[in-house]
Amino acid sequence: MNDTELFSMGLGAISILLMLILWVKLPPFLALLTVATGVAVISGMSAAKIGSAIEGSMGNTLGHIAIIISLGAMIGRMIDYSGGADAFASQLAARLGDRRVPAAIVMAAFVLGIPVFFEVGVVMLMPIAYKLARVTGRSLPTLAIPMCATLLMVHAMLPPHPGAVAVASALNVNFGRMLMLGIPVAAVTSFLVFFGCKLILRQKFAVTPEVMARIMAAAVKISPTDPDPSPQNLPAAGLIAVLIAVPIVAIMCGTLAASFAPAGSITRYLLEFLGTPYVALLVDVYLCAYLLGIRRGASHSAISAVLAGGIPDTAMIILTTGAGGVFAAMLVDSGIGAALSHVLRSTGLPILALGFVITMALRAAQGPTTVALLTTAGIMAPLLKQAAYSPNQMALVALAMGAGGMAISHVNDAGFWIVTRLIGLNVRQGLTSWTPSTTIAGFCAFALIALLWQFF
Repeated sequence: MNDTELFSMGLGAISILLMLILWVKLPPFLALLTVATGVAVISGMSAAKIGSAIEGSMGNTLGHIAIIISLGAMIGRMIDYSGGADAFASQLAARLGDRRVPAAIVMAAFVLGIPVFFEVGVVMLMPIAYKLARVTGRSLPTLAIPMCATLLMVHAMLPPHPGAVAVASALNVNFGRMLMLGIPVAAVTSFLVFFGCKLILRQKFAVTPEVMARIMAAAVKISPTDPDPSPQNLPAAGLIAVLIAVPIVAIMCGTLAASFAPAGSITRYLLEFLGTPYVALLVDVYLCAYLLGIRRGASHSAISAVLAGGIPDTAMIILTTGAGGVFAAMLVDSGIGAALSHVLRSTGLPILALGFVITMALRAAQGPTTVALLTTAGIMAPLLKQAAYSPNQMALVALAMGAGGMAISHVNDAGFWIVTRLIGLNVRQGLTSWTPSTTIAGFCAFALIALLWQFF
């Protein structure tokens, strides 16, 4: 096939993918797998090769990603179980004072958002937002929307979240490098979004009576099986911060080990071993199990149940990520990715802008951030392979894609409904508050990434 035919096939594949997700309402896992198989058939791949190609690309994707996502989910579940989110947010708010409560809950969302998925983070922190809204008399949207926007930003840009992990794997970006560049970008973006949301939320948003009743009740206990959430039984905020920081620091040290430790030394071996992403997360799982569970009186069987309880919620996420890897691989193997990259190169847009715009367009069209990131990775990979970008530049491209993946959250995004329902906003209110907040976050992050690009 020539480039024109391949390009047309690529556009058709993406259009059918969007149709299956938006109109037929297929789960993204099935839609991605179906379209990937169709691409393999139409491209002329033999029947015998299709099975091995699909299964092989699924295995290559999940062999790395499934471990990272599962271990990250276990850490998040232990923090949830122990009441650590409530401890961290409440103690931070107490130290900063009532006047700085909105900033405190955004800071808490930034830190706690690193090990937990977006939806889980929203559910964990929303009862705390209810409590703070009641105690301080502030409106819930002014607290909760910046908090949720920060959670979404971390979810879209930073490992160990599935979209970021999948993009890093597809583009061969080192996790530690992505964290070293991504955390400062995310932190400054949180600051900018905090003030941007103040402008958006100057108008008053009336919440539903049901949510107002929750605010007045303001219970912070997360579930009947959780420990007593009274202050004396909650873990220290400092302990939660340390447990979140341990794998991040270990991974970054592993990345930098080659720069300051001599080859063959025991120091370099230990740093590189402990900095291996799954090892860093595995160590942190054991630390969380002991410090947040066993040391506080929980039985081994209870801890085992809590850790295992983190896995079911990740099953569909892992399968969707794997299917996205299959779709990306089929785009590359069929030559569609190369044809699309030729067309993209002819637009004259810088590589950063291409990654950001394509991901944002796919995100706006079909909803889920992870699917948009995986599809963009399949389109961009051939183009990136043809250019000699440095490791830092590749990490910035991956982060730019993440910035596009957080923008324009609206009615086709499950996150839109989770946030608006828990805050008590109707659709119009959500479109005039949550949607612009996520878009501001995406563009602010992209601007900072573009600024960093000038130095690498």
